[in-house]
Amino acid sequence: MGIINITPDSFFTGSRQQQVDGMLRQAEKMLLEGAAILDIGGQSTRPGSDLITAEEELQRVVEPVKTLHEHFPEAFISVDTFYSKVAKETVENGACIINDVSGGTLDEDMLSTVGKLKVPYICMHMRGTPQNMHEFAHYENVTREVLDFFIERIDLCKKNGIHDIIVDPGLGFAKTFAHNFEILKNLSVLKMLEKPLLIGLSRKGMIYRTLGTTAEEALNGTTVLNTVSLMNGASILRVHDVREAVEAVKLVGAINSQ
Repeated sequence: MGIINITPDSFFTGSRQQQVDGMLRQAEKMLLEGAAILDIGGQSTRPGSDLITAEEELQRVVEPVKTLHEHFPEAFISVDTFYSKVAKETVENGACIINDVSGGTLDEDMLSTVGKLKVPYICMHMRGTPQNMHEFAHYENVTREVLDFFIERIDLCKKNGIHDIIVDPGLGFAKTFAHNFEILKNLSVLKMLEKPLLIGLSRKGMIYRTLGTTAEEALNGTTVLNTVSLMNGASILRVHDVREAVEAVKLVGAINSQ
């Protein structure tokens, strides 16, 4: 899954695309490098980011989604949103997956809306909101509590008519670096959910701050942890750098085929 952010404040400058031509070039590059999904985001969800309304988010993402669908009709387009209104309108304009960082906790209409849309739903674990999630990074056992969250959410998704569910433990969302690494270490525990597992750690602080570098210098660290994720059961990698992630997928696939 290649990340294309239609935002002015995404934490990694390389993922920001506000001009149509630049967005199309980035999308084409990602697809040629082997991306299976393009994930379009109109709102930064980095810690402490500014909240924008559903209407503002729609103004940012509807036309880009429509344009991408027209230029690359075979591509799977995911929209990163926690607003049910944005989910509905973007699916009507070519998106086919909803990627919700809140797991349906920030908009009470999200799960019922996705159920009616009949599209796959990425359910991520987060506490609080992107604006205050750092206040909720307290766990007795983070792996068990994330697992319990998904058991409850998957049941709720099914009751709302969502049957294609992908789970994302939400690395960096209401979690310390220690929590992130503990989840990665115990990732195979989430296999008991019997759902595809998405991991999004590309160029995050858990990498570059641990290494004492920057987001721009975090590609090698990202590849290392993407490889760990794949070996522990990840099915989808959400990344800024598609070619390197696809290489990791192929190499781990070669190991697992033996």
